[in-house]
Amino acid sequence: MAVSDHLRRLRSITDTEGHTSDVDAHSREEHLADAVARGIQGGVVATLLMTAFRLPLLRSLPPSANFWSQYVAGGDPDDHPIPGIALHLLYGVSSGALFGGLFSLYTAGRSIEPEQRGLVWGSIYGMVLSAVGVQVVLQGLLDIRLEADELALFHAGHLVYGLSLGAWVGSRTEGVADPDREYEYDDGN
Repeated sequence: MAVSDHLRRLRSITDTEGHTSDVDAHSREEHLADAVARGIQGGVVATLLMTAFRLPLLRSLPPSANFWSQYVAGGDPDDHPIPGIALHLLYGVSSGALFGGLFSLYTAGRSIEPEQRGLVWGSIYGMVLSAVGVQVVLQGLLDIRLEADELALFHAGHLVYGLSLGAWVGSRTEGVADPDREYEYDDGN
């Protein structure tokens, strides 16, 4: 057997190692499209949870209302609750789609359950979004400087988003076709 044949055989083994049969049966494009769809779903859920977390604590609309009033409609951010929430949801869904795609491309550490990977990477992703939100959106585009307590709640909200998104995407990465078998509900797990 030629060296090139050995390399092809080795590549075919490593390309599928740690993947479920569902992933192996789909093309990479189909797998990515499914992952982005899971990210969109998770983005909706995570944004709603984040918004439910932050609204009663900060008693204000998301900064997207400030963005809308400053760059689109003018006036006070409180005059634009619907566009502010809609824009916030759009950001969350878009970020969820990106996370779903990135999560599907991550192949290292396949020995870790997808739910665990989702929680870890989701929390990191949420905090990265929070840091970008503070530096680029709040301070850069909107010239908003949060007080320490507001900043802590801003970061906490994004952590809620990341954990929710990661849990959603991770829990739907494997076992979607047969969750009873995957999660062994009959065995008390």
